[in-house]
Amino acid sequence: MERSLARYIWTHTWRQQLWILFVVALSMIPYFMSFDLPKQIVNGPIQGQGFETPGATQPFLPIDISVPFLGSFHLFDGFQLNRTQTLVALSLVFLGLVIVNGVFKLYINTYKGRLGERMLRRIRFELVDRVLRFPPGHFKRVKAAEVATMIKDEVEPLGGFIGDAFVTPAQLGGQALTALIFIILQSFWLGMIAAVIVGIQLVIIPQMRKRLIRLGRERQLTARALSGRVGEIVDGIGAIHINDTSNYERADIADRLGTIFKIRYDLYQWKFLVKFINNFLAQVTPFLFYLVGGWFALQGRLDIGQLVAVINAYKDLPGPLKELIDWDQNRQDVQVKYAQVVEQFTADTILDPKLQTLTIEPVKPIGDALSTVNLSLTDDGGAKLLDRVTVQINPGEKVAVVGTAASGAEALAEALSRLIWPESGRITACGSDLLDVPEAVTGRRIAYASSEAYLFQGSLRDNLLYGLKHAPLKEVTYEGAKAAQRRWAIGEAISAGNPYYDVNSDWIDYASAGATGPADLYHAIRPVLDAVVLSHDILDLGLRSRVEPALHPEITGRIVELREALRKRLDEEGLSALVASFEPGAYNMQATVGENLLFGAANGSELTGKELAGNAYFRSILIQDGLAEELYGMGLQIADQAIELFADLPPDHPFFQQLAFMTAEDIPEYTQLLQRLRGRPIDAASDDERAKIIKLSFAYIEPRHRFGLLTQELMDKIVTARQRFYDGLPKELERAIERYDPQKYTTAATLMDNVLFGRIAHNQPDGPERIRSLVRELLDTLGLHDEVLDIGLDFNVGVGGRRLTGAQRQKLDVARALLKRADFLIFNRPLSALDQRSQDVVTKNVLEEAKRDGRDPAILWVLPNPHLANLFERVIVFHAGELVEDGTHETLATKNGTFTRLLA
Repeated sequence: MERSLARYIWTHTWRQQLWILFVVALSMIPYFMSFDLPKQIVNGPIQGQGFETPGATQPFLPIDISVPFLGSFHLFDGFQLNRTQTLVALSLVFLGLVIVNGVFKLYINTYKGRLGERMLRRIRFELVDRVLRFPPGHFKRVKAAEVATMIKDEVEPLGGFIGDAFVTPAQLGGQALTALIFIILQSFWLGMIAAVIVGIQLVIIPQMRKRLIRLGRERQLTARALSGRVGEIVDGIGAIHINDTSNYERADIADRLGTIFKIRYDLYQWKFLVKFINNFLAQVTPFLFYLVGGWFALQGRLDIGQLVAVINAYKDLPGPLKELIDWDQNRQDVQVKYAQVVEQFTADTILDPKLQTLTIEPVKPIGDALSTVNLSLTDDGGAKLLDRVTVQINPGEKVAVVGTAASGAEALAEALSRLIWPESGRITACGSDLLDVPEAVTGRRIAYASSEAYLFQGSLRDNLLYGLKHAPLKEVTYEGAKAAQRRWAIGEAISAGNPYYDVNSDWIDYASAGATGPADLYHAIRPVLDAVVLSHDILDLGLRSRVEPALHPEITGRIVELREALRKRLDEEGLSALVASFEPGAYNMQATVGENLLFGAANGSELTGKELAGNAYFRSILIQDGLAEELYGMGLQIADQAIELFADLPPDHPFFQQLAFMTAEDIPEYTQLLQRLRGRPIDAASDDERAKIIKLSFAYIEPRHRFGLLTQELMDKIVTARQRFYDGLPKELERAIERYDPQKYTTAATLMDNVLFGRIAHNQPDGPERIRSLVRELLDTLGLHDEVLDIGLDFNVGVGGRRLTGAQRQKLDVARALLKRADFLIFNRPLSALDQRSQDVVTKNVLEEAKRDGRDPAILWVLPNPHLANLFERVIVFHAGELVEDGTHETLATKNGTFTRLLA
């Protein structure tokens, strides 16, 4: 990267800088005129100079042009105006100059602001571009949070400065110089006084601000380190809780914050000292002007108009000077920031941009072997991972790699995938060094999956298809305003040095997955998901999702048919008692009291939990028939029994998982409430206390909790209150609740809830799994399996895929690699989160799926269990970073070597 910020700015913006400098020079003309005009107004119409006789007039706006060597030319006599008319005319000219100067400032500031933002966009893109080209090992030495902070925050000041880099000193310096020249023209001595003060400010203040720059640099470095440390805490929050080190982390953060506070406090002290001295020098000059200028005026060496003009001109002098000094400090500050960013984003080796060139055309298959020649690999500490390994993986070959602990087998897989760069030796592919092969080839013809599966925030589908998004293969056609917006976006991207690929285009390489387009892509995805045994998981995610009828009309339109099919199937298998259906006029014993009261699905939190108990309309419904008092009494009994049963248990006790209406953290609060409210009527409690107590009753289920609190009379009251609730439901609450209807799809409920239209009996321990199994079979029978699986693919996996289990993440990573249909499939212990039986099943399935449609890719699989090596044509054995055995499973198993010992 260019190390000089000024050179970097000039290189990319010299045309724009020249134009805006020309505009700045042009703006000095009206700026100078605005200084001279007050003198003309004071001396002319106000003091009467030139209007000594009654009715006297003066020419206004005469036009005379003086041409060197040709003489003067008189073009226009001007307008003859009397004293009053001249005052009005000159005042209007002054107003016009104010407007013109304002327009110049508006244009200059807007132009340089846009220029700065374009350059900020360019810098950020270049930094991210370098991140994408860093060698993989570089990221083991930097923290992700620090890199993100530098790109997001630390280059932010550069954007503001870039627009000012050349324009601001020219503009402010021009304004200050114009004002100073004007003062000197009016009075030499007053000009010298102003020049001396200006000189002192320009020398002393920048020298004092050097300490501010040093403190600012320290603040930036400590803040960046804090950001990285906070990022470590977030990433390692599990280890912190497991090891009880939260207070150690608090101490560390407090110490860092104390250091930052000291630096910032010193910064503020010095900053305001500099400001005090600067303001003092600025205010001394008017004092001297009034004293010396007034003395000159009394002696007749300076007229009143000149004195007013000088004071007016000096009024505009400190502003530009102060801003110019600020600009110089900002220049030094951002140069330091820029140098630090350049240092952080400079690596000894970096990928050539040509290797990442966008390639839309299909890439030819790799037809020759993937080979290593005397390959040696080391880790960050210099320890040997592999030592002079020579091996060849031929096209179509199925190779198992096994080894002892720290054998180097995993390092070989990473090296063949370009995740580790050789210390010595080389890896060859396509007749070239692997590091010289474009990513368009390695990224499409070589697939890789490991135990460290990383998923991007987004849907399952996005992550599954991520390996197919190489280039925008089908552009989006825009019309009208969107087309104009797209043209503007392209123009701005070009101006900022960014690529103008459209992220909204279709980037999926359907042909690589064996599909022709979106219509048949699912048929390519389904067998891959089945191979990694992920289909059932995704189906369950789909059943747990809320579905918009407009997006999935097939499943939502047939929900009644699916409900009836489930009821029929349960009856046929004698499992009718497994699900208690919702009946509009009956109480459902397997549902909570709250669910029976509402008999609907809530949209949002307005009618759930404490908010429901505190809702004014709902409370008015409960007051009728004394239901509020009964539920309040039930809540008190629930609190009493729960505290008696669970108060002495540790917070992490598994019994709390069964306590739906109260958490371990709630017990102290409810203990105090009971002490205050036990034996007292409901009116003795405040509105908030009543809501907290009644809320407990909403989560109560008699067959589950068995406190014996539900009577038939109370259940009848709840069903009656339910009907009253809907009969008088206010309009503002109509969207907050969606009533259950056996003939309709409930949008606010999950798909599984819609299918069940009831609750699974709590006296059936295996009930949920049996229901899920039946629903899956019914979806297959009714032809809805693919529809629900498609819904599951829209499930958001969360940050880093954390909403999925470790096993699901690894399966998805293997499926992503398998879907690419690459020539070389490299699996680096990709299923470590699965049990041994599941690993066996998935491994066999993947090997079989890879051969679908007559394909014959090479597969290199680093196995955690050497017993699976019999599934492969060839076995490579590593020990202590060296390749010690290479042959078929049958051959190696008969030798008394490392492989035999691993099998034993």
